[in-house]
Amino acid sequence: MSLLHLPHHDGSPLYVSDEAPTLGDTVTVRVRTSAEDPVDAIWLRTTYDAEPVFHPTTSQAAEGAVWWEARLPVHNPVTRYRFLIVRGGEQEWLTGGGIVGHDVPDGADFRLAAFPAAPDWGRDAVVYQVFPDRFARSAAADEREVPDWALEAGWDDEVVFEGSDPRTPMQFFGGDLDGITEHLDHVAEVGADVVYTTPVFPGESNHRYNATTFTSVDPLLGGDEAYARLSTAVHARGWRILGDLTTNHTGDTHEWFLSAVDGGVDDPHRSFYYFEEDGTYACWMGHGTLPKINHADLDVRHAMVEGPHSVVGRWLRPPYDVDGWRIDVANMTGRLADIDVAHEVARAVRATAAELREDPWVIGEHNHDATGDVDGDGWHGTMNYSGFSWPVWSWLRDPASPARPFGRPVPVPRRGGGAVVDTLRAWQGTLGWRATASSWNILGSHDSARIRTVVGGDAQVHRVAAGLQFSLPGVPMLFAGDEIGLEGVTGEDSRRTMPWHREDEWDRTTLTAYADLARVRRDHVALRRGGLRWAYVDDDTLAYVREHPDGSVLVVARRAAGSAFALAVEPGSHLFGSEPGGADLAGGPEGVEVPAADGPRVDIWALGEE
Repeated sequence: MSLLHLPHHDGSPLYVSDEAPTLGDTVTVRVRTSAEDPVDAIWLRTTYDAEPVFHPTTSQAAEGAVWWEARLPVHNPVTRYRFLIVRGGEQEWLTGGGIVGHDVPDGADFRLAAFPAAPDWGRDAVVYQVFPDRFARSAAADEREVPDWALEAGWDDEVVFEGSDPRTPMQFFGGDLDGITEHLDHVAEVGADVVYTTPVFPGESNHRYNATTFTSVDPLLGGDEAYARLSTAVHARGWRILGDLTTNHTGDTHEWFLSAVDGGVDDPHRSFYYFEEDGTYACWMGHGTLPKINHADLDVRHAMVEGPHSVVGRWLRPPYDVDGWRIDVANMTGRLADIDVAHEVARAVRATAAELREDPWVIGEHNHDATGDVDGDGWHGTMNYSGFSWPVWSWLRDPASPARPFGRPVPVPRRGGGAVVDTLRAWQGTLGWRATASSWNILGSHDSARIRTVVGGDAQVHRVAAGLQFSLPGVPMLFAGDEIGLEGVTGEDSRRTMPWHREDEWDRTTLTAYADLARVRRDHVALRRGGLRWAYVDDDTLAYVREHPDGSVLVVARRAAGSAFALAVEPGSHLFGSEPGGADLAGGPEGVEVPAADGPRVDIWALGEE
């Protein structure tokens, strides 16, 4: 089904003159319609202090299209808007979620935020996630004494992950920070330029999300000095480094919590947590080892997130110079029953980061609906499970895959291309363009099954998923090992060790595909900053144009063999193919003909180049 004839608007430069205006500015917004579409008029509808207001547009024909332009006053910190399209006696709305022929609430409206956007380096990045215990061991790791809580494992041992096996968080492989530093050449080969590690604070587990302190780096990882060495090495390459901070909870062995328990009701740390009179306390998802932090308390907020001497601030300063944070359990931070100070916490984290670094990046973990949390001055973006991972999984999942769902009781359904596009549009509409473009496109993480397992071990389909990851709006984040075809049934099983000494087992073709995708994305601004206009969709095919004033690209992804089809776009030069073959697109009377495919593949063309 061809879609290029549909009216279109998004938050990219072709359609919005300024994506980060200041309050009181007026921004030019544009809608594109087909020259063959008999549109009579388009009205810009916005809300002025929650009151709907309509502004007229002017139109101008150009190259088979009509461009409708209006002036949008940025009157509120987050200004919502949509377009009313009048055609004969019919009316329809163009919203961030697509075109609808009936009146709808404002939740999916386009929006402009009068706050600074995410930093350019973040928007342009390729992020590489490392789980330190499983990535690499330096020679120094052999000299460290294994703590009492840990169950020492050999590097080639299988990960314990089934059920609620108590050994799962205790299994200790001994990867460390110097091991990461020693393998930065591999990160470069993948094409990444941001290193994101899961927590480095001491914690009585291999994942370290149950911190015992936030004032030092775990000696098992090499301590503060090793973290400084990693940061220095990353920055020497012109890259960035992101930390991982759990603002929602600490471990039950954290110094704050032990003080609160031992000191009783009069201890100054008591108010840092949610204690009942009988000594019970709120914790994360019923896990008593993870007591929940009470961000309604101003003292803990000052210690944790506010100012240069807070936990957030400490690691952004030398010698660590972390460039930003991924905030763990951001969705639940500051929320408990009738208490909700989540946005205040997000605002504080971002303000502290901005005080200490010129261009920090702050991403919130949120595996469902982050609407409101990423508007304005909250998190710059989210780990976009709902808006990217799950729709991609649903399109590419092998029905026989043993991969287990993350956060749902039944497997992710297998759906056709139309349903996937509807899902992507819905989430783009509710998150907004700028937040979508600043969020992470993830095919999996340390909390979910691996994409190679999701697709049933099919390397070709895996590479199609990677093509979507690097070419849809958002920032690609890959979990270390995806690039060589590591598998995992669950999040814990996905935390397998990197087989550095078994490179003969690596999927080199997929590694090359990741590197090529990173290069193409870096070379073509449309893949980093361009709009998204759907071109053709059927059950097994997704085709879309990423538009930008400095050049546009066409992406065609197929999950199975498919026939050729015509598209009314300019000719294009072939930039990338996930499988052998791939030719330039020659022009014809109906535009170009996209060639047939004999199996799963993704291709990218630079339009207007032959």
